[in-house]
Amino acid sequence: MATIFPSQEWLGTLMEKLNTDAKYAQTARNWEGDLMFVIQPSGALEEETYLFISLWHGECKDIAMLESEEEKEVAFKLIAKYDNFLDVLLGKIDPMQAMITRKLQVKGSMPYMMRNVPTVLEFVRCAREVTDDHLGK
Repeated sequence: MATIFPSQEWLGTLMEKLNTDAKYAQTARNWEGDLMFVIQPSGALEEETYLFISLWHGECKDIAMLESEEEKEVAFKLIAKYDNFLDVLLGKIDPMQAMITRKLQVKGSMPYMMRNVPTVLEFVRCAREVTDDHLGK
């Protein structure tokens, strides 16, 4: 079932999906690195939002909605306007295309991320499966 993005419910549903999806677990078995989504206001989202997702060897270990960007140290920060995140999560734009066109900015080791494109794509597939376009654009 799709849930509202961004929300604690969405994070919980994503965590459950990641931890029960055999294809994600297999593809991400060597991934080491936490993520932070820095979601900038645009469209229907009025304030900056921070989501924390701890990923380790094909498992989602922890999730949280944070008060600030400085609250957690992470390997990767994904920074974009809300509308751009939603476009990726609804399949309107390919995640790699979003990075190349800088609609989605990545802070962290780009060589590591590029070596792990299949893991990135499986993560996005799982996130797409739990995302609802609730706010509209």
